[in-house]
Amino acid sequence: MITNTELEYKGNLYPDQIVAFKQDSDKFYFTTDNGVILEITLIRNSTIRFRYATDHVFQPDFSYAISPTAPRGYSHFEPEETETEYLIRTSKLKILVDKKSLRVQISDLEGNIINEDELGFHYEENYTFGGNTVKMSKITQSGESFYGMGDKATHYNLKGKRVHNWVTDQYAFGKDQDPLYKAVPFYVGLHNNIAYGIFFDNTFRTHFDFAHERRNVTSFWAEGGEMNYYFFYGPAMSRVVKSYTDLTGTPELPPLWALGYHQSKWSYFPESRVKQIASKFRKLKIPCDAIYLDIDYMDGFRCFTWDKTKFPDPKGMIKDLSKDGFKTVVMIDPGIKVDRDYWVYQEAVKNDYFCKRGDGPLMSGKVWPGQCNFPDFTNPKVREWWAGLYKELMSEVGAHAVWNDMNEPAVMEVPTKTAPLDTRHDFDGHPCSHRKAHNVYGMQMVRATYEGVKKYVYPKRPFVITRAAYSGTQRFSSTWTGDNVATWEHLWIANVQVQRMCLSGMSFVGTDIGGFAEQPNGELFARWIQLGVFHPFCRVHSSGDHGDQEPWSFDAEVTKIVRKFIELRYQLLPYLYTAFYKYYKESIPMIQSLVYHDQDDHQTHFRTDEFIFGEQILVCPIQEPNAKGRRMYIPRGRWYDYWTNETLEGGTEKWVDADIDKIPIFIKEGAIIPKYPVQQYVGELKIEELQLDVYFKNGIENSMIYEDAQDGYDYVKGEYSLRNFKLIGKEKELILQQFKDGNYITSYETFKLNLMGLPFKIKSIQIDNEAIALKDVKMNGNNTIHVTKEFSVLHILGK
Repeated sequence: MITNTELEYKGNLYPDQIVAFKQDSDKFYFTTDNGVILEITLIRNSTIRFRYATDHVFQPDFSYAISPTAPRGYSHFEPEETETEYLIRTSKLKILVDKKSLRVQISDLEGNIINEDELGFHYEENYTFGGNTVKMSKITQSGESFYGMGDKATHYNLKGKRVHNWVTDQYAFGKDQDPLYKAVPFYVGLHNNIAYGIFFDNTFRTHFDFAHERRNVTSFWAEGGEMNYYFFYGPAMSRVVKSYTDLTGTPELPPLWALGYHQSKWSYFPESRVKQIASKFRKLKIPCDAIYLDIDYMDGFRCFTWDKTKFPDPKGMIKDLSKDGFKTVVMIDPGIKVDRDYWVYQEAVKNDYFCKRGDGPLMSGKVWPGQCNFPDFTNPKVREWWAGLYKELMSEVGAHAVWNDMNEPAVMEVPTKTAPLDTRHDFDGHPCSHRKAHNVYGMQMVRATYEGVKKYVYPKRPFVITRAAYSGTQRFSSTWTGDNVATWEHLWIANVQVQRMCLSGMSFVGTDIGGFAEQPNGELFARWIQLGVFHPFCRVHSSGDHGDQEPWSFDAEVTKIVRKFIELRYQLLPYLYTAFYKYYKESIPMIQSLVYHDQDDHQTHFRTDEFIFGEQILVCPIQEPNAKGRRMYIPRGRWYDYWTNETLEGGTEKWVDADIDKIPIFIKEGAIIPKYPVQQYVGELKIEELQLDVYFKNGIENSMIYEDAQDGYDYVKGEYSLRNFKLIGKEKELILQQFKDGNYITSYETFKLNLMGLPFKIKSIQIDNEAIALKDVKMNGNNTIHVTKEFSVLHILGK
């Protein structure tokens, strides 16, 4: 019995007055009378780390989220002390630390408050598990909006919401249901046209309240660990997202086929069925690059095995599929069947690779194979072993890619849906319980998978997919949003989730097109394809408990529409690949919400439906049945209707016609959109000529095209082709300037330019200051011309 009432009711503890200050290069330490230490680190001029210790002791400084290559460096700072506060000034920010309370205020150099503590840091001792529950509360600024947080099935603007991070297997999740499969504790705040970001790098269960409980307070807290967060200053949202993504990393370029259309189901078997599906794609001329094998290819769901009855010759099957242009993607789960005759289980037991409970026995739980044990992927020795298990699957059998599922980890028939909290983990030499390791378990599994796949498909590039993720997982894997449902509401959720994931640093993302659970009708499937072809990862996946969901599973009209939009994706592959290059190289999201695109336009702050694909294509899906069109918001600027080439002025909401065979698509004026011919799979055709759709603008617009060998690593040695175009449009002339970089020689020699919206008739053409006869560019009445790819300046004069 507790008799000390002060102990029983002590609740929240707060820092008191600062009694010591120390500077160590880029780090500043503030120590309070009751043993709280605030460490402020200048990562960059606009990226600041805040880390708090209690009882004078910092925990070991370790993070799975931070990229080993994250940029650091600052150019200027000035620490100052006044009677009431300490001031740290960088070239972008002023950081005030109050001497009495340790509360922090961050402003720009003009004195505009960007972010400030309300109660600030406080904490509460956790009597059940030990350690502290660590908390932070901030003042919500007037008119402030909030975005990000990764995989959340709720309105894009999080103002007034409370969300949680505890990666969870949520089959058939609903709108506003939380938590889901990923933990991305990063958000963007926006007020007074100033954007900032906060990344709370804490792997325990975390919670975020965006002015939900109190309308003027935003708070976040964790059930253990440290208060450790990074602050990113914009003022542009694009700058915030770039800074966060730079910190947590981007992936290497994928093989181009990974950006094609993929077909999956739980499950395609036996071998004859897989070949039948592949054959029908080719027969119906519906492009497809990958076929997926779910858990039923295994022998009793044992990972790294094959069911020899269903798949008597997997190597031969994969080889045959490959000849017809199909890559084979196989699923691997974390649960290893408890079976003393199973070689993977034997190795793990022999080497002590399985997770253990707090008192020593192996952590055990039921998954598809029955009773399973689970490797501790937070142990580097286990990750190295796991990577090596892929040798036979990739090198000998010939699988092309791997899909990690159930890696939250999902455990069946227990209320928590996952491992017990007393499960122990190595955590790369920082031993801990599952309370700390749970949110990174799937991330470390797919990290090990990535290393194995990369090793055994070399010199090709790896392609890996994961369901569970924590911040930084994008360095290793693509992802999808989990077990959704074939409903119109889930079509809306899919759109919002992908936009949010891209803002949260994870651009290589998609959804189960058509819905995983239940069965879509033809109209819903067509509308979902029309959205899904504009997502970076494009895959149909559905449950075996419901009907067929291949492109031809509905009526002839739906099949025709689906083919049309999949073909459009294949035409836009060079544009999509260029967007991936910008993501990889410059941390630019591949999908951009309207508020990211134009934060100064307050009409964008609560838009959920419209988005920018890449940086120059505006897309708005149809999300209701029986629709002949919809109202949508057109961002500021001038845009071309993709279907009609009509132009319209943005900054307003408009009705746009979109019957079942169309969705609203608009091209930014001045854009140059590259297109490939339709292929049935990546690499089927040699590209003889690159089509460039040029959208006239009275003004200046820049565009880019990135190309390489589409696979392999020569691109890191300079074997790439990067073309930067500058379009300059005037009343009676159009100038295209090209700046070429890289040593890769493309297979084509000419561009086919489709000149859209030209306000004049062409009188003459000059290439690099030499007049060219119109017949030599094969000009026709539709303003289509053919020119050499090597031009530096193309000058078109009008009558």
